[in-house]
Amino acid sequence: MNNIKTVVLMALLMGVMVAVGGFIGGSHGATIMLLIAIGMNFFTYWYSDKMVLRAYNAQPIEREDAPQLYGLVENLAANAGLPMPQLCIINSEVPNAFATGRNASHAAVCVTTGIMNVLDYNELSGVLAHELSHVKHNDILISSIAATMATVISWIANIAQWAAIFGRGDDEDENGGIIGLIVTIVIAPIAAFLIQMAISRSREYAADKSGGEICGNPNYLADALEKIDYYATHARPMQDATPATAHMFIVNPLEGSGKALMNLFSTHPQTADRIARLREQAARMHM
Repeated sequence: MNNIKTVVLMALLMGVMVAVGGFIGGSHGATIMLLIAIGMNFFTYWYSDKMVLRAYNAQPIEREDAPQLYGLVENLAANAGLPMPQLCIINSEVPNAFATGRNASHAAVCVTTGIMNVLDYNELSGVLAHELSHVKHNDILISSIAATMATVISWIANIAQWAAIFGRGDDEDENGGIIGLIVTIVIAPIAAFLIQMAISRSREYAADKSGGEICGNPNYLADALEKIDYYATHARPMQDATPATAHMFIVNPLEGSGKALMNLFSTHPQTADRIARLREQAARMHM
């Protein structure tokens, strides 16, 4: 059901892009936006992981660099039926983690130094299992494409807004009129980000459930989320974290920072709700 929901939401998001192009440039504009969407998807597929790893200065490690951590990921990957991903560490005191990569054969799992200090072995296994679930179900690629399309829609809306401010001549009525302009400037960006959030939230719930199965006890992940959420809401935000990449982390790294109204328009479900679902899952598994 989650996969069907994601496909429908992605189709709606691309539909918003094409509609925005249609409002601005008619059939030619719609065609251009469709081509842009295809081009962005291609670019995101090949390069989004490299850009994110570089942005957070994530350093690849081998078994000899962190034997216990490497062995834990190796065992969890085997439980999930996945090849061993590239393992990276981010030098940050804020506990958090994310996965990236276009598919299971080209995946990377990143953890901060802070999460290694804050969580115990079982809790860390829950977090890593969650991230490996994202890899297994191609959630990273889906979320990255959704975020890219939503950003472009917002960018196009800003262009349309400035065009309206400085006047567009007699072509305004021919290209959709005032209603089309309002839809392009106001409604389309809101719709795009709501769809993006719906995609991200549905994938987080699914990864929690699957992660609880991979690590063997959903309580491990629930306990980890409690600790990570506390640091996210009470400590300073993670350095270099941005709204464009916040959806990738296991807990929103901008919680409590006030940036971009992230608490109101968050790509993550409420952590308390995630924890409650995991506790219920553990009870069903007699954990």
